[in-house]
Amino acid sequence: MRVSTLTDPADPRVHDLVGLTDVAARAARETAEGLFVAEGAKVIARALAAGYAPRVVLTEARWLPGIAEHLDGHDVEVLLADEGLLREVTGYRVHRGALASMERRPLPTVPEVLAGARLVVVLVDLVDHTNVGSVFRNAAALGADGVLVTPGCADPLYRRAVKVSMGAVLGLPWTRTGPDPLAHLVDRWATVALTPAADATPIAAVQLPDGPRALLLGTEGDGLPLALQARCDVRARIPMAGGIDSLNVAAASAIALHALRPA
Repeated sequence: MRVSTLTDPADPRVHDLVGLTDVAARAARETAEGLFVAEGAKVIARALAAGYAPRVVLTEARWLPGIAEHLDGHDVEVLLADEGLLREVTGYRVHRGALASMERRPLPTVPEVLAGARLVVVLVDLVDHTNVGSVFRNAAALGADGVLVTPGCADPLYRRAVKVSMGAVLGLPWTRTGPDPLAHLVDRWATVALTPAADATPIAAVQLPDGPRALLLGTEGDGLPLALQARCDVRARIPMAGGIDSLNVAAASAIALHALRPA
């Protein structure tokens, strides 16, 4: 760990952390360059504990003691900056005071994520990073063993998703599927499509055989495609009251996971 003070926002050492508020540019750039950004001392610590290698760390001096012990043994540049310089580099006020660019790892295969799993979540084209992060946090908290995300789903390692998940995306096995998210969920897997449709089975009444099960969650607004729902073993709904037709997908995922998780 090499600690120095940053004085120039154009310093090439902070290239990984420039312009964090440009969602489209960052989403394209981070996957292409094999990096992701961990924000806050707690998330940085979890990323390091999960085995991700740091590329560069940018932090206010007061946050350094909280991350220095986790960086022990890493060959990494640690740059100290004040709040104003952090804003110049990133484009926003960094409330948690510390950022780290981390090396991505190759994703596992779908069979590797499914091996030994009893409950997985399948995210079908969710586009909101906050929702993706929230679902990962719910999945980790409620006993899911892994998450599958379709090609059209937002990046689980995008900064906002990692932050909202409280680092759950760093420890919970996940990977991207091919165009057909059900391709590997046949035979012994019981698949449950969550939908607000009135003709779906109330989630509390869903009866599943012993064995692994997968919960499918559709994109914000449109939900799961009807053709995909038709291929699942069960279409389940969360009964609503008060004139509300449905819940946010993250809130719905928590209820459904609690109802479906194996004993």
